[in-house]
This record gives sequence, C-alpha cells and structure tokens, in this order.
Amino acid sequence: MDKYYLNRDEAILLIIDIQEKLVPAISQGQMVIKNTNLLIKAASIMDIPIVVTEQYPKGLGSTVPEIQQNLEGIHKCDKLTFSACTQDVMESLKKTGRKKVIITGMETHVCVFQTVRDLLKQGYYVFIAADSVSSRTEENKRNGLELMRDMGAVISNTETIIFDLLKQAGTEEFKVLSKLIK
Repeated sequence: MDKYYLNRDEAILLIIDIQEKLVPAISQGQMVIKNTNLLIKAASIMDIPIVVTEQYPKGLGSTVPEIQQNLEGIHKCDKLTFSACTQDVMESLKKTGRKKVIITGMETHVCVFQTVRDLLKQGYYVFIAADSVSSRTEENKRNGLELMRDMGAVISNTETIIFDLLKQAGTEEFKVLSKLIK
C-alpha cells in the first residue's frame, strides 16, 4: 500500500525531454507544458528536488522556454539513451535519498516507459502524471500508460499528485497552488 502514498519528504520530480523540436509533434503538447509547470511550482514550494533530462539536445533542442523559465539553477542531464536512468540522473536521484519519483515528459511509450521500467527495477516507486506525459499519437500514449501500470507504476494526474503532496487545505502552500490550478 505504501506505493500509493506520496509524501513531500520522499518525492522527486523527474521531467523527461520536453524539448523545442519534440513538443510540436506531440499530441496535447501544450497541456504537458502547462501541467509540468504546475508540478514544478508545487515542487519548488514544497522543497521537492527536480531533475530534468534532455534527449540529444543538439538535434532536439533544449527544454522549451515555457518550462525553462521555471527551472532556474536546476541542472539538466543530457542523454542519448531512451531511458533517463543515466549515471548522471541516477546520481542526482540517489543524492536526495528519496525513493518516490513523479514523472512528466515525453514520449510516454519510449523514454518515459523505459525510464519507469528501469526505476522500478532499481526499487523506486513511480508516479506518472498522466496529463503531464504524451506521445505523438494518443494510441501510443495510452499503450505506454497501460504498460507502466502493468509494471507497477501508479498512474495518476497533476491535481491528484499536488493535493496528495499538500495533504490539507488552509496552508499558504495550498492557497498559492489552488489558485494556479483553478
């Protein structure tokens, strides 16, 4: 049952490959950007570490400016493998001592899927914000989400994740984040 509980002291946000030349080809790409930014804001307010990857930035460009502007001072991990579980990323995750990874990014059925598989194999709990990941086609996204659920990842959404991390209303964090979600 512990795999379904998100606690800010155990969580990490992993943003996978939301890049300039990839986003235009992605179904619901703007929704992914919007919801990823909500998760970045929540992570920042709650002191949750953020790790960002970029797949072959020479060819696919950098993280989109709409997200980049919210990542000041955050180290980006370049990669060539589809899985984000590179040495750089794994060292970043291990340094935090946290085991619950919230994932946003693209593409759901390739880089996100392979990352989730590798993280689960290494003993991490994985939470997918289903409205913060996508692929070029809805069918590929759906298939990727099904595969990840079958492997043991928790398929959730941006609002559920944020409110689960918040735990209660009435706090300053709640007031700030609830205004952004409306």
